[in-house]
Amino acid sequence: MKTYSFYLSFLFLIFFVSGLEAQNIVKSLERDVLGQGKVRIHEDPRIESLLGQEYISDSLAIGNQQYIKLAGYRVQIYAGNNSRTARSEAQAIGAKVKDYFPDWKVYTTFTSPRWLCRIGDFRSIEEADAAMRKLKETGVFKEVSIVKEQINISL
Repeated sequence: MKTYSFYLSFLFLIFFVSGLEAQNIVKSLERDVLGQGKVRIHEDPRIESLLGQEYISDSLAIGNQQYIKLAGYRVQIYAGNNSRTARSEAQAIGAKVKDYFPDWKVYTTFTSPRWLCRIGDFRSIEEADAAMRKLKETGVFKEVSIVKEQINISL
């Protein structure tokens, strides 16, 4: 009998402590977020008092600019292996793109097992295709392709 009361009190303590840090998921779901749906939940006010505080999430912020993530397209201009030279090549190609097209965003990332350099935040495949054609017209970027990826849209 003692072990059951110990376990019950331990479980109560865990739920109590997690309840102090719990975020109000109901209010979080009901918030309007650009690019996402809206959920309405009708509940007894007593349930809301049991759930805890409202969680206010920050949108993605890069510098002073705020972004949301959406499904979209980017143009891949480099894919190397996982060596240091591949990293410097990806960064060098990204710098070349900035020379030709200073308004385009360049994303140089390591996605195991290779270094990637991708450009742009295009909502449609037509926009990405137009950018890919411009890259090919320069004669510098030959092996380019369109990839589907999460993109950043400024607010």
